[in-house]
Amino acid sequence: MPNYNRVLLMGNITRDIELRHLPSGMAVATIGLAVNRRWRDQATNELKEEVTFVDCEAFGKTAENISKFFAKGKPIFLEGRLRLDTWKDKTDGSNRSKLKVVVDNFEFVETRAGAAGGGAEGENSGRPIVRTVGNGNRAPASAPNGGPPSSSQPAYEEIQSDDIPF
Repeated sequence: MPNYNRVLLMGNITRDIELRHLPSGMAVATIGLAVNRRWRDQATNELKEEVTFVDCEAFGKTAENISKFFAKGKPIFLEGRLRLDTWKDKTDGSNRSKLKVVVDNFEFVETRAGAAGGGAEGENSGRPIVRTVGNGNRAPASAPNGGPPSSSQPAYEEIQSDDIPF
């Protein structure tokens, strides 16, 4: 039977990224991610929201770049796979486990200018803009000064509702 283990998540980083190095010298970043889900309750017509907190780990250059370009509160798009960590509890000897996402790739996510301040007008305000960073294993070529890609770089071409023929 074939298997497929792929995870795509877009959310906000919940805490400062912890970067450490293994004895072999490989970098490991521990990332906390909050992913929101919004829906309308059909019974009360009330808008509801649930937050899911996901623990993620990145390795090598991917870990170094995420640690370098992101911080608590920043949005990020992650692609990876699920991994189950298991261990024995030190206090009572019981078996413990935790599901994590091992990050393979990441992308920068920005919101439109002014959207964060709440003062932006227009139907597209606050929609995310995703900037691709290749396979996540190298720093963006557009960031010679060490920062994220500049907003002058072309992102994905946006489609306005006026452009749709129906």
